[in-house]
Amino acid sequence: MDEKRAELLETLEKKLQYKFQNLSLLDTALTHASYVKGDGKACAHNERLEFLGDAVVELCVSEYLYKNYPDMDEGHMTRARALAVYERALHQIALSLSLGEALLLSRGEERSGGREKPSILADAMEAVIGAVFLDGGLPSAAELILRYAAISISEAATGVTGKDYKTMLQEYVQKQHLGMVNYVFTGANGPDHKKVFYMRVEIGSVAMGEGEGGSKQEAGQRAAKMALEKLTAAT
Repeated sequence: MDEKRAELLETLEKKLQYKFQNLSLLDTALTHASYVKGDGKACAHNERLEFLGDAVVELCVSEYLYKNYPDMDEGHMTRARALAVYERALHQIALSLSLGEALLLSRGEERSGGREKPSILADAMEAVIGAVFLDGGLPSAAELILRYAAISISEAATGVTGKDYKTMLQEYVQKQHLGMVNYVFTGANGPDHKKVFYMRVEIGSVAMGEGEGGSKQEAGQRAAKMALEKLTAAT
């Protein structure tokens, strides 16, 4: 690792509010597979750390929900966890840390805008969490996760227990005689262990909202929320 790279990673450490004992772990966490495989570099990439970080995030969020929402059942906790840790939430954390500036990418990935791609940034964020876990243990990883994700976890918990946007939208549409509500599955991407689903809600034949989430149900809820906000803003 050259001096310029070390300085960049040390700047990121300050943003993370975590000092690595082994800075090479952070370097690996920010090394995309394309940098190694595409350009033939003799170094490790971040996919194994991403795998580890994904498990650490799920554990920490699960523990937070268990301790802070004692009346929440298993099904609601599962849905809240998925809402809190899906790709867009991790992407937002990565953006707040300017993680893209520190990524090592292949020339091709660089040209295609890899530093701004949500999937790459979200995966890198998971890898960074995995690196913190290996370097400082679970308490350090949990502190990092909750520093940036506590609000989104709380919002997700409220969303699955207190606001059923599909029901609210259906009731509003029926009251206003606006027509039939129809949910359309528009696609999914990502690996099986953290797939992101996309849904569109139509009222009559007009598309009124789109949403994404860790399941079709969650994506539909987000689409319904968008539609409800549009309809109520117009009245």
